[in-house]
Amino acid sequence: MINVGIVGASGYTGAELTRILSNHPQVKLTVATSRKYAGTPLAEVFPNLRQCTDVVCENLPTEALAEQADFFFTAVPHKTAMDIVPSLLEAGKKVVDLSADFRLRDVAVYEQWYDTHTCGHLLSEAVYGLPELYRDKIRDARLVANPGCYPTSIILGLAPLLRNNCIKPETLIADSKSGATGAGRAASVGTLFCEVNDGFRAYKTGGTHRHTPEIEQEISLLAGNDCTITFTPHLLPVSRGILSTIYATMNGDCTPEELRTLYTDMYQNEQFVRVLAEGALPATQYVRGSNYCDIGVQVDPRTGRIIVLSAIDNVVKGASGQAVQNMNLMLGFEESTGLTQVPLFP
Repeated sequence: MINVGIVGASGYTGAELTRILSNHPQVKLTVATSRKYAGTPLAEVFPNLRQCTDVVCENLPTEALAEQADFFFTAVPHKTAMDIVPSLLEAGKKVVDLSADFRLRDVAVYEQWYDTHTCGHLLSEAVYGLPELYRDKIRDARLVANPGCYPTSIILGLAPLLRNNCIKPETLIADSKSGATGAGRAASVGTLFCEVNDGFRAYKTGGTHRHTPEIEQEISLLAGNDCTITFTPHLLPVSRGILSTIYATMNGDCTPEELRTLYTDMYQNEQFVRVLAEGALPATQYVRGSNYCDIGVQVDPRTGRIIVLSAIDNVVKGASGQAVQNMNLMLGFEESTGLTQVPLFP
């Protein structure tokens, strides 16, 4: 049994990590940190965790924290993670970081989109935690940068096309919609019930969303040359889920059957990627509460475009579930351990 800890346990990702880990047969949650809720049982912060964990939130210095577990998830805001992760690594611990601090390989790009980076030496070591692309590297890593939710849906949706040079990279457009949990648990006018309910709106338009460089980094690696993407996120009046609709112009002709073969060939051994039958379309309600990514692909012969639709639960495959998937690889467990729950429906 491996002892694990969650740094920053009082957000939605911390709660979801606890829910998943409580059903994991090979690990035990031994420490969870929160400055706001120090001294409060985690099951009081999140009543859905009653009888699932007896861990009490603590506010510990990194040195004391490192003594409490062998493996850590850092579910804290950007800039905060880079102040914690180096000390955990120095103490011999393995870490999956759910912030953006170690996702971008270039310090200058990080600082352009986020803030000053104080431990750029770790960027070359950190492995981007998308198992479907980097499984072997994740197995050997001590630091994994868990992908963002929007990037997960878009990169998995585009990977077969970019690897096989089926589309023109300069034509990429991703129109993505997310549930309100993607904005985090902190109080904000923009995510109040009356601001979200019965409404649907775009935000961070014009290439200003911070997930843009992360998406472009990974799709450029897949394509073998620099790619840009027009990425527009939207806020849905639901709690969970991301649906990304991705458009690209074809390189030559491609039939629906040929397209689907590309996807089934790439993902046939991937337990958490479900390529849908021709004519079937992904929907957030069919992945809710699960670690699945559902993908549908269509050809629009009139415009010469390929349309990819990708659905995930942003809190699971887009965050905590993928983090546990990475942990399983890093610790030598079966990759799907603790993650095989069927999606919740209705």
